[in-house]
Amino acid sequence: MTPTALPRQEKVWDIVVRLFHWSLVACVLANLLFLEEGDPPHRWAGYIASGLVLVRIVWGFVGSHHARFASFFPTPSRLATHLAALKSGRHESSTGHNPAGALMMLALMGLVISLGVSGYLMGTDQFWGEEWLEEVHEVLATLLQVAVLLHVAAALLMSRIERVNLVRAMITGIKTWR
Repeated sequence: MTPTALPRQEKVWDIVVRLFHWSLVACVLANLLFLEEGDPPHRWAGYIASGLVLVRIVWGFVGSHHARFASFFPTPSRLATHLAALKSGRHESSTGHNPAGALMMLALMGLVISLGVSGYLMGTDQFWGEEWLEEVHEVLATLLQVAVLLHVAAALLMSRIERVNLVRAMITGIKTWR
């Protein structure tokens, strides 16, 4: 009889990271599915989302180890190594963000900030009614939707590859490898 290995657990995501993540999810889903474009609740959800990203950026410099950008910043060499390992089937689990996940996180945050800025500008006297800005805002919103879908799909795929429930980890803050 072979002994069964116990699951390995590690505290990864602090409360600030988790609150940021799920609050941002709520803002994006509200604007996408429930709130009317251009109405005050839509604008406020966008401003809150942008504010959340700004808080997360600050937390990326002063927060806990796994929250800090320095611990996971997706340099070209880190990204190339990660993707090559995935392709060859010799992927090693990462405790925090893997390089591709880090790149996606930064892209999502950039899109949210860009949407907040373009949305704000559409309400200013200088840019009121400018079609090009409305089109930029719509393209950014579409890109965000695509990025969110890729993010969810990748989280589910990586959960399977790494044998860890990443959704549960983002709720509890603890990664448990099976």
